[in-house]
Amino acid sequence: MTHAIRFHQTGGPEVLRWEKVSLGGTPAGEVTMRHEAVGLNFIDIYHRIGLYPLPLPSGIGLEGAGVVTAVGSGVADLKVGDRVAYAGGPVGAYAEERHIPADRLVKLPDGISFKTAAAMMLQGLTAQYLLRRTYRVQPGDTILIHAAAGGVGLIVCQWAKALGANVIGTVGSDEKAALVGAHGCDHPIVYTRENFTQRVREITAGEGVPVVYDSIGKDTFIGSLDCLRPLGMMVTFGNASGPVPPLDLLELSKRGSLFITRPSLFAYTAKRSDLLAMATELFEVVVSGKVKIEVNQTYALKDAALAQADLVARKTTGSTVLLP
Repeated sequence: MTHAIRFHQTGGPEVLRWEKVSLGGTPAGEVTMRHEAVGLNFIDIYHRIGLYPLPLPSGIGLEGAGVVTAVGSGVADLKVGDRVAYAGGPVGAYAEERHIPADRLVKLPDGISFKTAAAMMLQGLTAQYLLRRTYRVQPGDTILIHAAAGGVGLIVCQWAKALGANVIGTVGSDEKAALVGAHGCDHPIVYTRENFTQRVREITAGEGVPVVYDSIGKDTFIGSLDCLRPLGMMVTFGNASGPVPPLDLLELSKRGSLFITRPSLFAYTAKRSDLLAMATELFEVVVSGKVKIEVNQTYALKDAALAQADLVARKTTGSTVLLP
């Protein structure tokens, strides 16, 4: 028997339960892994509250790092003892041990610890597709990233700066402004007292930015559109403040033939070749020191409900890791 966090109904953090589970034998095409660290992400909240519904009862969590303890039939490229990590599912990362399809795992370089891997896989791969695939940031671009002090935000700030971009980031406090300023953000905007749309226009001399990366959703969506220059791209990749309401597509035309996309990590990593290429690029920028992964909070895995509550309350910065 092992332990895992599971939930039997949607709702607040209190629906999360620490339960004994039986794994059974390792299925064909899968491995059994012992988690050394588990990542905490906003999508976990969306699963718990039912915004992204799961069949119940269910495990939860999409990101982890650990050691292979058993290998199912048909698995050729992994062996017992390998250090591995994953992001994007299947759900069930909030567990001491689990089975997982071998083709969803990547081997960890020696220079990356389990804690760092669990903190960076989902957020780092998200940053990779945002910056290198959804809109390929070029030297001299000025970009806007919301929630710049969060896990994805801090990685995006550093990586974009390393690419030669001018980075604008929104944050909720002066303390967070100082944090992002130390991690590549050229123009922190404290949205609690500044109009971010107005400030972006001031910073860009009225031109606007070619891309906005927005994980906030409802509260920032229209303002984000108003930050874009003609032919700019709106990338909405999260709903921290709630889902974006329906949009009249003529609004995109009125603002200068804007583009809009709602990407997901699952689509970008569906092909194993893409997953491996993205992970390789992420590992390179982290090992090189261009991007530092800030694990600013750790919780015991059994205290996942508290960790999620703190994430929703915006008490966290950088990445948060759950330790079995």
